[in-house]
Amino acid sequence: MVIEWRKDPNLPHPDDSELVARKCKVCEWEGQLVVRPGEDPDCPWCHAPTAPAAMPEAAAKTKNPHAAALGRLGGLKGGQARAKALTAAQRRRIASRAAKARWAKKPARGHKKDKNGNGGNNGK
Repeated sequence: MVIEWRKDPNLPHPDDSELVARKCKVCEWEGQLVVRPGEDPDCPWCHAPTAPAAMPEAAAKTKNPHAAALGRLGGLKGGQARAKALTAAQRRRIASRAAKARWAKKPARGHKKDKNGNGGNNGK
């Protein structure tokens, strides 16, 4: 096994290529290219020089603070607005379904039911 040691660890290794977004300065081509350190690739279509372009994934990862604030406002009002829009019968039906779903769950491990069918340890 042969190990290559870099003379200066701060310098990029010749094999340290990376995928970067590039945009042609002449035609409308825009895409991603594999670029080695110190290399300035040409456009694959018209062979003109290219410039770095913003990665579309990077823009999608950051949240718009204005949209986040609007979402929080709507989230704070959502449950109350929905409750006002429902009739009493609809609220009752939703509540009974939720209660049935809660009671249908199996008891957690370690909780044994007594002879009356009640869970817990009866205060002991």
